[in-house]
Amino acid sequence: MMASIVQPVASAAVRAGLQRGGTGRAALPICGTVPMVHGAARPRRPRAAACGPACLGSSTVCTGGVAHAVRVSSGAQLAGGSSRRRSASVVTAAVPAGVPPWHPDADAGDMDPDVPTPGFASIAEALVEVAAGKFVVVLDDEDRENEGDLIGAADLMTQESLNFMIRYTSGLVCVSVDNATADRLNLPLMVSSKENEDAMKTSFTVSCDLAVSTTGISAGERAATIVRLGSPDATPEDFVRPGHVFPLRYREGGVLKRTGHTEAAMDLSRMAGRGAAGVLCEIVNEEDGSMSRLPQLRVFAEKHGLKMVLISDMVRYRRKREVLVERTASARLPTEHGNFTAVSYKSKVDGIEHVAFVYGDSAEAAAKDNVLVRVHSECLTGDIFRSSRCDCGNQLDMAMKKVAKEGRGVIVYLRGQEGRGIGLGHKLRAYNLQDAGRDTVQANEDLGLPVDSREYGVGAQILQDLGVRTVRLMTNNPAKYHGLKGFGLTIVGRVPLFAPITLENKRYLETKRAKMGHMFGDESADFMSAAG
Repeated sequence: MMASIVQPVASAAVRAGLQRGGTGRAALPICGTVPMVHGAARPRRPRAAACGPACLGSSTVCTGGVAHAVRVSSGAQLAGGSSRRRSASVVTAAVPAGVPPWHPDADAGDMDPDVPTPGFASIAEALVEVAAGKFVVVLDDEDRENEGDLIGAADLMTQESLNFMIRYTSGLVCVSVDNATADRLNLPLMVSSKENEDAMKTSFTVSCDLAVSTTGISAGERAATIVRLGSPDATPEDFVRPGHVFPLRYREGGVLKRTGHTEAAMDLSRMAGRGAAGVLCEIVNEEDGSMSRLPQLRVFAEKHGLKMVLISDMVRYRRKREVLVERTASARLPTEHGNFTAVSYKSKVDGIEHVAFVYGDSAEAAAKDNVLVRVHSECLTGDIFRSSRCDCGNQLDMAMKKVAKEGRGVIVYLRGQEGRGIGLGHKLRAYNLQDAGRDTVQANEDLGLPVDSREYGVGAQILQDLGVRTVRLMTNNPAKYHGLKGFGLTIVGRVPLFAPITLENKRYLETKRAKMGHMFGDESADFMSAAG
């Protein structure tokens, strides 16, 4: 048992002399100070640790703490079939199944907004199909409805195309329309939003048929109703209610606001240059009428020559092309690190306010090349209350100091990303699971939450608005590199941020390294390889 404070490594020379023990990444040692045992008083933690990158990559016992020197085997197979590019001997915790996109072993193209997820068509390809009056197969996330819909442009429906849709789907054909169209055509909600008990809160309106229809149920008559719903000159008198076509009210903002098929149908139709309405219906298996899942949907799409796309790819495609934020104000902001200009932004998608801290007397001070940049996700517990469970507050302080020392740079502070996007309450619940033995990745998964749902498109657009084009990025996270480089920014270098390592945050940092691909040592080549 330790009876006194373990002293940190004091010099770069000592750190440089530590043995890395090969190219494998060692588990993180405890550096800086550690609590005293048997009820002894806990010493005050220093503002910054003297220990640095060599200690984090060391395979020996650091003089500032205790190392376990556990490595990831170069042959450890992932559920997705790939092999982790590591060296050494002992396998640590397994990477989550499927190699998620934030992990460095994921395909680098996964993070490029224009490159589709492997095995799926690009959004650009899908738009060509929709513009030509063809259907595409659109899938949502497996933790949502986990289904595939046939989707097309409403104004191009024919008897033949609708007959195909009816044959291979549930037959409950829906049409996505915006609120303005639904109001204009007198299509109120089937039940109020408060009374809506649908699991996905799908906004069904009253059903309708074209007024000139006979029964309204045939493929031809339903196609005519759908085409008219997609016509900009349609009137309420064109329809009778109820009927055999089911309009759905589209959520403004589309898939950027709600990742549902209703929004995907409208977005695809609009982006393809067609009318402001999309037709959709769930694909089912011919044998028993059960919902088709990915394996069956792949066979179906190949058999009928249909493009298959993901809603998540649509989100990335739109984020790259649309202006998502607007500048709202700016003001001088003197800080302990120097004088900054605070520039506020508001998201057009969800209304969340973000802020950029530009070093200097004006927002234009950042409009240069090779700008030192930190894109920092909000962490109330770490940034404000100085929690020692994470390294967030220390990284923010270090980033501001580096910017001030250089005399120029930007800190982009993204709000609404607490706990890697899960929110404050869920983060605290995850803390309880971590105290019970789970790591930060396992805790999120146990709660049924994504490991990391942050996205950096808003941050990239803020930097673009400030005139930043080439960036030296302060980060240990390859996913952040991916998240920025696809939005018109050129990352010309990385500046790592080494926060103090303590008993409280050691396992957290180990997990970020082993499971989330974060790099804390002098691993520039490895980082660039992981970042693609």
